[in-house]
Amino acid sequence: MDNTQIAKEVIAAVGGRDNVKSVAHCATRLRVMVVDEGKIDKSKAESIDKVKGAFFNAGQYQIIFGTGTVNKIYEEVVALGLPASSTGDQKEEAAKQGNAFQRAVRTFGDVFVPLLPAIVATGLFMGIRGAINNDTILGLFGTTSKAFSASNFYTYTVVLTDTAFAFFPALISWSAFRVFGGNPVIGLVLGLMMVNSALPNAWDVASGAAKPIYFFGFVPVVGYQNSVLPAFFVGLLGAKFEKWLHKKIPDVLDLLLVPFLTFTVMSILALFVIGPVFHSVENYVLAATKFLLELPLGLSGLILGGLHQVIVVTGVHHIFNLLESQLIAADGKDPFNAIITAAMTAQAGATLAVGVKTKSAKLKALAFPAALSAGLGITEPAIFGVNLRFGKPFIMGLIGGAAGGWLASILNLAGTGFGITIIPGTLLYLNGQVFKYVIMVLATTAIGFILTYMFGYNEEETAEEAADTAAPAEEEKADQAAESAPAAEVTDEILAAPLAGDVVDLTAVNDPVFSSEAMGKGVAIKPSGDTVYAPVDGVVQIAFDTGHAYGIKSDKGAEILIHIGIDTVSMEGNGFEQKVKAEQKVKKGDVLGTFDSAKIAQAGLDNTTMFIITNTADYTSVETVASGTVAVGDDLLDIKK
Repeated sequence: MDNTQIAKEVIAAVGGRDNVKSVAHCATRLRVMVVDEGKIDKSKAESIDKVKGAFFNAGQYQIIFGTGTVNKIYEEVVALGLPASSTGDQKEEAAKQGNAFQRAVRTFGDVFVPLLPAIVATGLFMGIRGAINNDTILGLFGTTSKAFSASNFYTYTVVLTDTAFAFFPALISWSAFRVFGGNPVIGLVLGLMMVNSALPNAWDVASGAAKPIYFFGFVPVVGYQNSVLPAFFVGLLGAKFEKWLHKKIPDVLDLLLVPFLTFTVMSILALFVIGPVFHSVENYVLAATKFLLELPLGLSGLILGGLHQVIVVTGVHHIFNLLESQLIAADGKDPFNAIITAAMTAQAGATLAVGVKTKSAKLKALAFPAALSAGLGITEPAIFGVNLRFGKPFIMGLIGGAAGGWLASILNLAGTGFGITIIPGTLLYLNGQVFKYVIMVLATTAIGFILTYMFGYNEEETAEEAADTAAPAEEEKADQAAESAPAAEVTDEILAAPLAGDVVDLTAVNDPVFSSEAMGKGVAIKPSGDTVYAPVDGVVQIAFDTGHAYGIKSDKGAEILIHIGIDTVSMEGNGFEQKVKAEQKVKKGDVLGTFDSAKIAQAGLDNTTMFIITNTADYTSVETVASGTVAVGDDLLDIKK
């Protein structure tokens, strides 16, 4: 099928020209902003020739075509009358989508998501300490838990586990300033003021070991070590106030007066108004959350486990970050994590069942990687790529999630942190809970799998089966011609690391297109440098003007995509510098481009870089041969014909 016809089918599938606000593209996918999501024929879109998958995310319907192809389809749909837009404009427009509650929750997510690495690491440290801090384990080393708690090493573990939460308001205020357009450093210092050691420690006040300081005779002031909402609103209002000052104060006085006035006004509001008011609100929210979690007979797990993935589909699930952070700060444990894990595990089981039962090779190739991705805590490929697409698997997954959530509640499971689930989440339950956690995960996976296999997926009812068994004669001829055509000339090859950093499993990256391996197999790197190099001798096929992605065909036939960061196309080249052009010959080690990780972080994005073999189908195996930290030029991928 030619690209013009594909473009026409894309327009029809998304509801016609009148249903399209704008269209843009990145390295791999066509991004369509639509008026009404309900008018999209998603099954039709996914069955279009050259489409590798499609999903709705952040207000955009994203259709995956792959490198090179997406450029051609974009040109065709624009030529057919769709309004073009930059991905940055689309991102701004997407941020306005939804009702006020959805936008507010999305904002909470923007603030809390960058903090997750610190919270995850802290939770892991808590779990490890809990695992070793018992007399049975310590007896193997000739000591006891009492002696361990008095040791210098225990003090070191306290530093590891307590720092993030002791200064959590500072992290929140920093992130909120960043999201709302203020100077993050001012936000950081304001947050530190809220936990200054000169103020009575909140935990000491709660235990009765200290008393609040009363200002003006009636305003109680304490440190806000275990608070979330006060720091969030200090960041929100502080950033808005700082931006207002920048507009009002002359440039010659800006550096002197803006920080001074921001600190003065916001410190007063933080300690005497925002802090006391929202700390009270927070206490009510925390009390309501605990009431729900303490419902008898496992009802909390039944309800939350059954509804969580529905909430994920609506896009407002980031509200749980607020609730979970409050639970951890107040009690050092998070029952939500176990229930959410059950909900996600059931969807993984349902997706696995579809993969096992279907006869469609295309669906198997989608379902198995999506199930693996879900097992690593990323359910979007499973939900949007498989379960919701066929409907019943998603419902069976909800039922399995309710059952698993009930089991988690009955077993009183509670993580030592939040932000990771299922397989990685095991590390949050090393404090004597790991056996019960594994039982819950296995049981929930089995429930989701069995329900879907028996009742949730019928091959004959799906469009996939119809497409496989009733293809038009023209398509059959095309398939036969393709099968009889000689395979692409490729040879075995070892590809070098294009940049320095830590090796990351591709299925673990936070983007469903890459983690599902829809674009091909490969690996990811969390970069420690700022320069991308050619991993092979070859020709640059694609060099985006935005500098965020490069396509190279090696002299031995490998088609390689290097994609710097996740959704970094929205930065429109800010922080990136391209050093090569399309059709340019490169040698292994030549510089392709540079990037600024600090600017990527300021934009609230992830700089994890994907290294993908887009013609994976031409090889029998694509294996990662490195782990841990790699340097530029180290052997990274071994591909065999």
